Amino acid sequence: MYYINGEWYESDQKEQVKNPATLEVIDTISLCGKEETKQAIEAAKEAFQTWGKTTGNERSAYLFEVVRLMKERIEELAQIITLENGKPLPDAKREVLGAISYLDWYAEEAKRIYGDVLPSSHKDKQLMVIRQPVGVCGAITPWNFPLSMITRKIAPALAAGCTVVLKPALETPLSAIKVFECFHEAKVPKGVVNLVIGPAEEIGKELTSSPDVRKLTFTGSTAIGKKLMRDSADTMKKVSMELGGHAPYIVFEDADLDLAVEGVLLSKFKNSGQTCISTNRVYVQESIADEFAQKLAEQASKLKIGDGLEKGTDVGPLINEKSLEKMKSQVEDAVKHDAKVVHGGNVYKYEKGNGYFFEPTVLLHATDDMQIATEETFGPIAPVFTFKDEDEVVERANHKTYGLAAYCYTKNLGRGMRMMKELEFGIIGINDPAPIVIQAPFGGIKESGMGKEGGKYGLEEYLEEKFVSIYEN
Repeated sequence: MYYINGEWYESDQKEQVKNPATLEVIDTISLCGKEETKQAIEAAKEAFQTWGKTTGNERSAYLFEVVRLMKERIEELAQIITLENGKPLPDAKREVLGAISYLDWYAEEAKRIYGDVLPSSHKDKQLMVIRQPVGVCGAITPWNFPLSMITRKIAPALAAGCTVVLKPALETPLSAIKVFECFHEAKVPKGVVNLVIGPAEEIGKELTSSPDVRKLTFTGSTAIGKKLMRDSADTMKKVSMELGGHAPYIVFEDADLDLAVEGVLLSKFKNSGQTCISTNRVYVQESIADEFAQKLAEQASKLKIGDGLEKGTDVGPLINEKSLEKMKSQVEDAVKHDAKVVHGGNVYKYEKGNGYFFEPTVLLHATDDMQIATEETFGPIAPVFTFKDEDEVVERANHKTYGLAAYCYTKNLGRGMRMMKELEFGIIGINDPAPIVIQAPFGGIKESGMGKEGGKYGLEEYLEEKFVSIYEN
């Protein structure tokens, strides 16, 4: 199903949604395309004429009602995430709670859109800046967090007074349908939120080419982000892009080793490593590298692999066969370059299905000439590199292309402060493998994106400033 102007529709064009753990068909959905996307944009444009003029309190009330409805469906929403994405059910529940939290946060922020009164340089003028919603927003979300990525974009857009046309990933459309059911039940006015499910290129082209879409927000690969930016240039849209990452994870010899190992387990193997801020390169000081790798391998060996619906599962499947082949390729390349497989390194044969499982993998003696040193892994492989000193690791950690997240473990306060300044990334975790919170800005620098999501910063992406000068005469 897809959702346009407050109505659900079906089409003759169908797509199967499969569980990546078992390859069983979960559901069959209707797809739409170019014409339906045009209708959705038109509906959003018409709705903006009213929604953009509502008060913050009115918009807040609608968002709070969606929060209430989603809280009643936490178990159902988590089950859907696990079925179509594969992540363990406890992780899916945390995602649902995070998704709800974004709606809850921006329900409050809707009432706090302020302007400015400027000091005048002329005695007979009053100067001010007002902030108004951008207009119709196109949103394109990924499969790795199929629910929270939707609310992280829709919540600030609606709070600001914008209307939305959203396209979710084809791998995980069911989560989007469920959250839009909540918007529908909350009686959000027709056309304010619209859901289009179909071919990425066809729908994306309509969103980028339409002059009625004034803002585009996207989470996904850097290559696709660049294409969307190029396609949006003709209409000079406002864009925010949360793109690829290649996070370094630096462990100095003075660090709490057990804490650092625990951090890698969380950052690298949660969601099977399919997270844009997931650790990609583990840099460990030479004197502790062997001990660290052994400790990490020991802990990785305890992780249970399996269907996310099974109790106790720590690591679920990858999303598809292409991802599985990439894991195999990166390990094979690393071994050719003399890396040592300390643990894992193989496709995992799941006894209850034919899903896309790969063993949590620890590699030692990783070097900068390996594929894994430059290609975003997006899977459960932790390559351990070694370094001699602070200057060396900073130079190697600062990726020439990516700049999303970085992590550093040390007990030295001065070193932690220096690393905070020297690492060229939008998000820094010092002794913290999970630095993401709703009230903080989320986003990268360099080719990892532009614009921020979260907190007051995420709201600003959906507003534009208008300067007003009043001559008193």
